Amino acid sequence: MVIIFNPAAGRRRAQLLWRVLDVLLTNGVRLSLCETSCTGHAARLARAAVENGAPMVVAAGGDGTIAEVASGLIGSQARLGVIPLGTANVVAHELGLPFAPRAVAAALAFGRTRDVWPGLARGPDGERLFVQMLGVGFDAHVVHRLPIGLKRALGRGAYALQTLREAFGYQYQPIRLRIDDAETEAASVIVCKGRLYGGPFVLAPHAQPDAPGFSVVLFERAGARAVLCYGAALALNALSRAPGVRQVRAQRVDFIGNERVAAQADGDAAAWTPFSVTDAPGPIPVVVG
Repeated sequence: MVIIFNPAAGRRRAQLLWRVLDVLLTNGVRLSLCETSCTGHAARLARAAVENGAPMVVAAGGDGTIAEVASGLIGSQARLGVIPLGTANVVAHELGLPFAPRAVAAALAFGRTRDVWPGLARGPDGERLFVQMLGVGFDAHVVHRLPIGLKRALGRGAYALQTLREAFGYQYQPIRLRIDDAETEAASVIVCKGRLYGGPFVLAPHAQPDAPGFSVVLFERAGARAVLCYGAALALNALSRAPGVRQVRAQRVDFIGNERVAAQADGDAAAWTPFSVTDAPGPIPVVVG
């Protein structure tokens, strides 16, 4: 198996990775470790591994690393493995993946898979694959503005602190979008492949990670007060039922406004609107144990 790891993840996460690798090596698993050096490198490494015949490529990192590796596997038969080392690890929570090093190693060695069907955002700035969700509006603004040092120091708490910093200065321009054939507006939008958001919190209870299509979550209330209410609802695992939150199923989403609004994909800063969101060409088999 080929394991792709971002060395910028920090010493603590590198130590967790080596604990998994020690178990695999002790049990005779042959592996190759590749380190990334920049954004997009994980996708190129994954694509090269597939071209060299690797049957499994493992993303050792967070949701953004998983999405990058997944983008390099699209169109192949290679399985995607995960060693969850990220801040929120939403994909790992979504799929019920193990976190303890021995359990992670056992899951990778056993190799049982579950299909996951990613989404794909395409626009003038290029294309971006996402596995769990894509956000447009305030949550993406927070991700774009979040200092990497704060994220490493506080983990998920960094997002809460940055939300408080940004809530009163953000412009909250309406986001225009077309959901299949119906045009609408919202203050913020999250296009979901999976049910969870921000860790183990349910946002889109009807999402189907293994099927085509999306659950589109529309936040209809704008302003700092609405943001704080939504944040409190998230902490109580009640965001999907909060007032002003509407959800619809869709096969395609087009962000059509003239204003350029920030987007984030799987917790990493992505492009800016306008762009269109469709399904990736096919599902990816993800190793779950």
